[in-house]
Amino acid sequence: IKITQNIGVTFIMTGQYADAINSFEHIMSLAPNLKAGFNLILSYFAIGDREKMKKAFQKLIAVPLEIDEDDKYISPSDDSHTNLVIEAIKNDHLRQMERERKAMAEKYILTAAKLIAPVIETSFAVGYDWCVEVVKASQYVELANDLEINKAITYLRQKDFNQAVETLKMFEKKDSRVKSAAATNLSFLYYLENEFAQASSYADLAVNSDRYNPSALTNKGNTIFANGDYEKAAEFYKEALRNDSSCTEALYNIGLTYKKLNRLDEALDCFLKLHAILRNSAQVLYQIANVYELMEDPSQAIEWLMQLISVVPTDSRALSKLGELYDSEGDKSQAFQYYYESYRYFPSNIEVIEWLGAYYIDTQFCEKAIQYFERASLIQPTQVKWQLMVASCFRRSGNYQRALDTYKDIHRKFPENVECLRFLVRLCTDIGLKEVQEYATKLKKLEKMKEIREQRIKSGRDSSGGARGKREGSAGSDSGQNCSASSKGERLSAKLRALPGTNEPYESSSNKEIDASYLDPLGPQIERPKTAAKKRIDEDDFADEQLGDDLLPE
Repeated sequence: IKITQNIGVTFIMTGQYADAINSFEHIMSLAPNLKAGFNLILSYFAIGDREKMKKAFQKLIAVPLEIDEDDKYISPSDDSHTNLVIEAIKNDHLRQMERERKAMAEKYILTAAKLIAPVIETSFAVGYDWCVEVVKASQYVELANDLEINKAITYLRQKDFNQAVETLKMFEKKDSRVKSAAATNLSFLYYLENEFAQASSYADLAVNSDRYNPSALTNKGNTIFANGDYEKAAEFYKEALRNDSSCTEALYNIGLTYKKLNRLDEALDCFLKLHAILRNSAQVLYQIANVYELMEDPSQAIEWLMQLISVVPTDSRALSKLGELYDSEGDKSQAFQYYYESYRYFPSNIEVIEWLGAYYIDTQFCEKAIQYFERASLIQPTQVKWQLMVASCFRRSGNYQRALDTYKDIHRKFPENVECLRFLVRLCTDIGLKEVQEYATKLKKLEKMKEIREQRIKSGRDSSGGARGKREGSAGSDSGQNCSASSKGERLSAKLRALPGTNEPYESSSNKEIDASYLDPLGPQIERPKTAAKKRIDEDDFADEQLGDDLLPE
């Protein structure tokens, strides 16, 4: 039988499934065993024969385990000699072998059911139901509940949450172990859907059914954590760890709890322990780096983030965080490298785009900043500041025609933007275009409208009466002014305001005459060295000067 079994396995390895089936069918007819039955199911699965898969599953279920019933291990209270014998054989080698054989049988049956259920019927649910019915009619009745829970988990994998919930709710009246497992899964499902009241009630049911279930305790801690009671949540996580020291979820969550409580040393200790268990977990590596950052130890944070990007090299958030840390340390070149890598993998992060644009302006490569501000204007088309920056970059790099076209385009999109009109008036004046008068007239109208608006606000403030009313009116007018400025994009972001010469916000003049002065959104240009400005000095100019001893030849 063993030789025939090895022949069958060899046929499977060489892909000769028909021959393998013959070998395993021969074994199952003569001396059925679990391995041969499982391999027979695999062979039928490989050739896609549904009916034969069903028959093979029934044969696997019917394999006799040859294990004594557990009743014989129950001690009668009156016979002391029998009690001693039973105590001696409760955990002897034979009993251990029986337990192993039973566990192996359950593993084969559950694996076979999970394998064939999706393919033996029209849908996986119908297939699972068939497997459950076959198992219920066999000696493995208790496995039927595990199969049902696996069915619910398969629904979860297929994102069918409603069916998963319906399947799990059937276990509310079952025995405590199965009820606890089902309630744990239900609690987790409701937690994911942000229904914390339901999640909490099922977590309570799971804990009451099995107080030593670490998953149930962890879920109960999660529901309390969501309500903001971090100290109590930590107690449940600790209890879960006492019941099962390898419960990584509880250890991770207790680390998050300590972070919330600002007990950073204890949080770091939890995550470092977790790192020893889960060596390459990206989440754990990030949490360690984050804790070091909160502890104001950027060098350690950078070191752990470097480990993180070795595990997930395409994570744009981790790369941008590295760039941010290097920037705070004053290492602009390294910061640029990681911000650029982050931009490559995710070119829609406004903060990264803004930093790269500001970096190129700071280093006087305005033409390179253009692509980043253009990208920002695509992401936020209603923000005028990005388009103004693109135009300023063109002007800075000497491409006045492109700058003019860009300002005209901005004016078409944002006709009430005063700053854009000022740039147009200035550019048209410099180039000598006739359109200058048209833009000057528009600018004058806008200035007048602004003046009228300001007068209305002032008169409304005066008519409100009372010191309190005046204060409220003033605050209201200020906030209204700020809102209008931000809505039109006339204020720079904090990053770009930090550049030299960009400390003042855009302000329109309240004079009645046209004021075409403007503030460059990129700040004042750095003066270039005037190498050809001075007159050439003749050698004779030095004739009257006396040379010092340090300049004379030795």
